[in-house]
Amino acid sequence: MRPRIIINAAMSVDGKIALRGGKRIKISDEEDFRRVHELRNSVDAILVGINTVILDNPKLLVKERYVKSPRNPVRVVLDSHLRIPEDARVLDGNAPTIIITTEDARERKLNAEIIKCGKGRVDLKCAMEKLYSLGIRSVLVEGGGTVIYSFLKEKLVDEISVFVGSIIIGGDAPTLAEGLGASSEDELIHLKLLEARALGSGVLLRYGVVYD
Repeated sequence: MRPRIIINAAMSVDGKIALRGGKRIKISDEEDFRRVHELRNSVDAILVGINTVILDNPKLLVKERYVKSPRNPVRVVLDSHLRIPEDARVLDGNAPTIIITTEDARERKLNAEIIKCGKGRVDLKCAMEKLYSLGIRSVLVEGGGTVIYSFLKEKLVDEISVFVGSIIIGGDAPTLAEGLGASSEDELIHLKLLEARALGSGVLLRYGVVYD
C-alpha cells in the first residue's frame, strides 16, 4: 500500500521551473500561493528532494496568511547520501520531518526521523510503503524536476497540478520533469485533463495520470 500522491508545481509557458543553473524564480502569484497553501494543508505530508532543500532552503510549512489554523503536514526530504545541511529550515522543529535516505548513507544525528530505503539511491516504492505504514495517506510532491520525473517513471503519481505563469524563461533551465526522459513512444507518460482554468495571472492545469 502507498499514499495518494499529488505533484504540484509552477512553471513558465515553456515548461521551466527555475532560472538557468537552478536559481529560484517567483512564478506563482498571490492567488496561486493561496491554492498551494490550501493544498498543503489538505495532505498528510509534503515531499521534496535534497537539491530543492540545498538550493531554496524551504520551510515547507502552511502559512497562516493563506490558511487559518494551519495543521502543518509532515515534511519529507529524499536525500540518498544524507547531505542535508544542519541549518536547513526543514529541521527547525516547527513540523515533524522525515528524511528518507539509503542503507549505505553515513550515520548522522539530525532533528528528524531517518528512514532507509534502497542502496545508492532511494527506492521510492519502499519509501512510500514506509510512509503509509506511519499513517501517511497523502503526499504532495513539490519538486524538483528530477524527483517529479522519478515518481512519474515509477508509476507512483495519481494527480498533477501545474500553475502556468505568463512568462518564458527559455534555454536549458530546469524543466517540470528532468532526468533522461522518454526515448520511445512506449515510455511516454499519458495524462487525462481534469481541469483547466484561469487563475490570477496564469492558468491552472490539473491532470490524472493514466497507467496501463
